[in-house]
Amino acid sequence: MSAQILTFTCEDRVGIVAAVTGELAAAGGFILDSQQYADLETGRFFMRVVFSGAEDGEADLRARLGKVGETFALDWSLVAADARPRVLIAVSTTSHCLNDLLHRWSTGALPIEPVGVVSNHETLRGLTEWHGLPFHHLPVDPGNRAAQEAALLGLFETSGADLLVLARYMQVLSADLVERLAGRCINIHHSFLPSFKGARPYHQAHARGVKLIGATAHFVTSDLDEGPIIEQAAERVDHRATVSDLIAIGRDSEAQVLARAVGWIAERRVLLNGKRTVVFR
Repeated sequence: MSAQILTFTCEDRVGIVAAVTGELAAAGGFILDSQQYADLETGRFFMRVVFSGAEDGEADLRARLGKVGETFALDWSLVAADARPRVLIAVSTTSHCLNDLLHRWSTGALPIEPVGVVSNHETLRGLTEWHGLPFHHLPVDPGNRAAQEAALLGLFETSGADLLVLARYMQVLSADLVERLAGRCINIHHSFLPSFKGARPYHQAHARGVKLIGATAHFVTSDLDEGPIIEQAAERVDHRATVSDLIAIGRDSEAQVLARAVGWIAERRVLLNGKRTVVFR
């Protein structure tokens, strides 16, 4: 078999690692990389194992792991190491995050398979179609929000997408849609929250003389912009920075942070841990 990635979480107890690695060894698996984390606060255990050379077929290997899974109540996943998650990207009018994701994907630097771009505006159709991807225009207003979200969910499901990436999609998703996409939707925003909410955050930050700006990538939950954090970054600025400077630095940070978050999810490095995440770097 080609290289595989096994990830799992469970209630922490003695013998988990020995049982899992023992079954991999019995199957002829050669471990290439292994990371684990025991959260002593919650009593949960997390592990990511990359291995190759398993002599068992996939069905037999899954049966082996299934027995361990039953014994330790594992919430586990096994995928090929070269599998690329199918990603649907949602945008509004700003292009920096979308452009960065598509550039990294097109050059082979981001191991994803984009299935299309959806937007409430036509602005980024040209960029999307230049990359050979389908562009879906789903305008939204207070009168059609439910229908628009149903169409968005329909696109997600019919495209076989594994992940919805809100790449500066300036719409608040309904609680129902968030629930349907739990653990499968991530967002990027500036790191001023909760200090500078609403419109023109960089103008607000400049008026207050902030010295640190940055970005946060997180899973989307019904708590607006407060889902489990995947990645963050900060840049130091000083009194010489204009609003335009802050916006430019912030956009660079947003693009880089989102790309790292998407990449780590694609490599199965991110596991949910309640309101937090475990990220195996």
